[in-house]
Amino acid sequence: MYRRHRLELLNVLPAAMMFGTVCVSAQPAGPKPLFEAASVKRPPPSGSSGFWSVRGGPGSNDPGLFRCNNCSISTLVTQAYDIQYYQLSGPDWIEGERFDVSAKVPEGATKDQFRLMLQNLLGDRFKLVVHRGVKEAQVYDLVVADGGSKLNESAAEMPRDVESNGRGDPPPRSAARGGAPETDKNGYPVVAPGCRSCITMAADGKVRMHSEKETMKDFAQMLSGQLGKPVRDATRLSGKYDIDLTFDTRVGPRNSFMPQPESGGADGNTPLGAPIDDDLGAPITAAVQSQLGLKLDSKKGQVEAIIVDHVERTPTEN
Repeated sequence: MYRRHRLELLNVLPAAMMFGTVCVSAQPAGPKPLFEAASVKRPPPSGSSGFWSVRGGPGSNDPGLFRCNNCSISTLVTQAYDIQYYQLSGPDWIEGERFDVSAKVPEGATKDQFRLMLQNLLGDRFKLVVHRGVKEAQVYDLVVADGGSKLNESAAEMPRDVESNGRGDPPPRSAARGGAPETDKNGYPVVAPGCRSCITMAADGKVRMHSEKETMKDFAQMLSGQLGKPVRDATRLSGKYDIDLTFDTRVGPRNSFMPQPESGGADGNTPLGAPIDDDLGAPITAAVQSQLGLKLDSKKGQVEAIIVDHVERTPTEN
């Protein structure tokens, strides 16, 4: 699986807001922002594996065409509302329902306007209804482990190749393996040089996280996306670093690479403010400490969330 994460980590909210609820922000007056054209369809059987990609849109080298191939409904919602997976609460099945989405973006559209267009597309085609709230969650502080950091500081600045969000090229694919990522001698995926925030998983569950010239704040966001929990940078490291992290999702109590579905409440939603006590991510947290000299300290906190009230499995016709 190849993921790119450029979503801002929301600050932990005060405990007094734990059970609060607020309405989703109203859209500006006037015609609602819409794509010039949009197609939503099921992917072909050959594209129904776990590999997916998000490309194009404002801020990329193809701002006029947004493509989300083999994307789950949960991925589309996180893109539309600029949130991480751990901030989304909804039916378990929204991760398993996959679609190919292609949308023509009006010239000059901003990222905020694009997100409103995607929200409107989800509302029109999937009848999506959401509201904002806050919930208790396990959070991590990223700190330097005993013995010190093992990070390598980056060399001189290099031009960045922009694809979906300015974070580099996708990993090379092997024709002999049916388009799956190429792997090294240890079975971990190979990524293209210069790739930033590249996260790739081989078919057997081995994962490589690779980034160059990465700040600790952005690396914490990468970890957050994989752990399905908020990660805050508390390393006090101010430089930019070349990071290469490998881990095996088959090791440990649960698969920490995929976002974990939440359960309980009406329609499979987690009740607002419900405590989360499980400790995910044993393989990745151990790898962070042994390979990078960093440590993830676990604690409790509250995070802003998008709660799905209604969504339909089958979109309306194109």
